[in-house]
Amino acid sequence: MNKDTLLVHVGRDPRQSQGMVNTPVYRTSTVLNPDVETYEAPRDEDYQRITYGRHGTPTTRALEEAVARLEGGYHAVALPSGLAAIAAAISAFVKPGGHILVADSVYAPTRVFCQRQLKAKGAEVEYYDPVIGGGIAALIKPNTKAVFCESPGSLTFEVQDIPAIAAAAHARGVPVLADNTWGTPYFFRSFERGVDVSIHSATKYISGHSDVMMGLIVTNEQHWRTVRRTVADFGYSVSPDDCYLALRGLRTIGVRLKQHMASALGVARWLRSRPEARHVLYPALTSHPGNTIWRRDFSGAAGLFSFILNRASERQAAAFVNSLTLFGIGSSWGGYESLATVAHPEKLRTATQWKPGGPTIRLHIGLEDPADLMADLEQGFNKLGMA
Repeated sequence: MNKDTLLVHVGRDPRQSQGMVNTPVYRTSTVLNPDVETYEAPRDEDYQRITYGRHGTPTTRALEEAVARLEGGYHAVALPSGLAAIAAAISAFVKPGGHILVADSVYAPTRVFCQRQLKAKGAEVEYYDPVIGGGIAALIKPNTKAVFCESPGSLTFEVQDIPAIAAAAHARGVPVLADNTWGTPYFFRSFERGVDVSIHSATKYISGHSDVMMGLIVTNEQHWRTVRRTVADFGYSVSPDDCYLALRGLRTIGVRLKQHMASALGVARWLRSRPEARHVLYPALTSHPGNTIWRRDFSGAAGLFSFILNRASERQAAAFVNSLTLFGIGSSWGGYESLATVAHPEKLRTATQWKPGGPTIRLHIGLEDPADLMADLEQGFNKLGMA
């Protein structure tokens, strides 16, 4: 089935739910067994047999199946947040004495986890230039346990050559983990590009309505048990009500993402024509340095991108964002609403430098009419000189 058809049909079977179109919400902790022999049977190594509410319910399984099928993975597991998914996925591979390579453009909380938790427990964390491509082979050590990618970076939007990175890593027996929240299972088929473990903040486009906190890990068959055991050992559990909401959001991710992309392209092209914007960092623009790789590997672009203010101070950047009326100021993205923040990538980098020539403004283009969003940005530009 094509992906739009999959979105409608996968992860539900009305014949098993008394004809109900949607998989019901199963709220339970205890799962009863027909006899002692069933109760004492060896643990299901694939965690597909439902034995206890902490490991999921039929509602959880429906969401996990739908996301895994959409992305082309073997199985998926739901977790309470995107950061929980990142932490569990990394912890499944990197132990004390191990070495991990992490993209320098990575999501800030991923970096914090690596610094505070991995290093404190004796692991070695090394950051690399996100555009290194196959050159990452020179950084792989005998104790390298994983390569962590995020393409594009969610502040600075470098597009990584994941197939080249994966080829270099796999040649040394090293798995590739990737945060695919921006690409989503709809626009980036991770496993076809060499990724072994794909991580999502389902809080964002998968749920799509800014009302769910959730993470998802999708893996290939080789690494499924390693990751799933780690999630079970940490005791992570997700509410079936949240799984129901995320599954409901997933059903419309295709139409939503197409609208997000169309509106974001319109706003990004308009910004490129404005003298107040020094650079527009949106991979779908032909002017973006990573556009060639994006066109090769992705089937679409999310509504999140950044631009660089021209000849403006940090104080003016803050005043500009404060003046916007249709863009909220807040964490996260991927919901129906537009957001704007002043980003500070220069405070995070260690392997590379971020000197774009002005303040970095990150926008999430929601589902409002793009003409209204551009009018709001224009009135903000008009106030820049008064800041």
